Amino acid sequence: MTRTLVVSDLHLGGASGAAVLERPLARQALFAALGGVERLVLLGDVLELRHGPRGEALARARPFFEELGEAFAGRELVVLAGNHDHALVETWLRAREGDERWSFGLEQRFEPAEASTMLAAIAQWAGKAQVTGAYPGVWLRDDVYATHGHQLDVHLSVPTMERLGIGLTARALRRRPDQFAAPADYEAVTAPVYAWIDAVARQAPTGSTLNGESTVKMWRALGGDRDARSNGRGNSEGGESAGIAGLAALGPALRRRAIARAFPVAVAALNRAGLGAFTADITPPELRRAGLRAMGEVAARLGLGEAHVIFGHTHRRGRLPQDEPAEWQGLAGTRLINSGCWTFDAYFLRGEPGESPYWPGGAVLVEGGDPSAAPLLLRLLDHLGAGDLAG
Repeated sequence: MTRTLVVSDLHLGGASGAAVLERPLARQALFAALGGVERLVLLGDVLELRHGPRGEALARARPFFEELGEAFAGRELVVLAGNHDHALVETWLRAREGDERWSFGLEQRFEPAEASTMLAAIAQWAGKAQVTGAYPGVWLRDDVYATHGHQLDVHLSVPTMERLGIGLTARALRRRPDQFAAPADYEAVTAPVYAWIDAVARQAPTGSTLNGESTVKMWRALGGDRDARSNGRGNSEGGESAGIAGLAALGPALRRRAIARAFPVAVAALNRAGLGAFTADITPPELRRAGLRAMGEVAARLGLGEAHVIFGHTHRRGRLPQDEPAEWQGLAGTRLINSGCWTFDAYFLRGEPGESPYWPGGAVLVEGGDPSAAPLLLRLLDHLGAGDLAG
C-alpha cells in the first residue's frame, strides 16, 4: 500500500502574502518530509482564488508547483478542491450536470484537464510528478478517508458570512440539512455560494467580508481578545477624534463592547429566520468544538463509520495532546484529525513557533504498509519563527 503525506490549506497566490510555501524555508521543510513518501495529497484550498482575478493567483503560485514537480518527480500528486478554490473542479462538475446516470460518490478521480484549465496548468508546471484530481474526497486506505471538510459549514453553529449564504441557499432550494445523506446534498447548497464569490473575485480584488478577514476580526473581538489587530501590524484602530459620530469613531474597547451587545440579538434573529441553529458563543474553545461537531455530523451522514477522517478547512490542527479526545470522535465513532494549514495568519499567531494550534506546517502521514497504524500528525515548521514565515 501507498505511504501518503497530506497537507491542506496552502492558499497559494493570495494577495495577503500569508502562504508560507511561497517562501524558500517552508518549501525546503515540506520537500524534506517527502522522503519515502509515494503519494502527496493537497487537500483543498490549495489556491487562494478569493482575493482577486485568477491569473494573478496562478502567477504567484507557479514557482511552488514547478519546484514541487522537481522534488516529487515520478510520484503521485493528488489535488482536491476546497471552498476557496472550488473553481479547480468547476469544468468537471458542469460536465455532469443533468446526467441522471452519474452518481456523486465519496471519491471521484479524474485527469487535470477534465477538472479545469487551472488544474491542467498546475499539472503542466508540476510535470515530473504524476498529477491527478479527486473530489470531494479520497480514500487513502480502507480505514482512512481525506476531504477538505468545507461541507461542515452546512452544520456549523457559528454564523460566518459563508454559513449564512449556505443557509439562504438551502432555504431557497427547500433542502433540509437534517436530511442530508450524500455528497450531492452538500454540493447543492454550497456550490452556488462558492460560484458567486468566485464570480466577484474574477472581476476585481474582493473586500475583507468575502475573503474571510472580517469574520476573523469579529471572532477576535467577541472572543475577548484585547489585542485585536489591523492587518497583523498591531492595533491601529485607536486615535479617532471623539467628535466623530458613529460606531467607527468608538475606541477599540468601546467598539468591542458595542458589537458584543448587538451580536446575541443578531444571532437570535438569524435563528428565528430559520437560517440555522447559531450560537453567540464564539470563544476559541467553542470555535474548535463547533467545527468538530459539524465535521462529525458530515462524517456520520456520509456513512464513514469508524474510519479515520482527515480534514483541513478550519486551519486548526489536531488532535493535539492537550485536546479532549472525545471532541475528536464523531457521532458514529469516526476518528477525526485536522491537518492544519500552511498560512501565517497574524490575527491568530503571536507566540513562539509551534505554540499555537494554528501555526503553519501541519501534515498527516498515513502509513500504507501497516493497516493498524493510525494517521500521524506532523508539525513540519515548528523550527521556523515568525521572521521566516510572515509575508
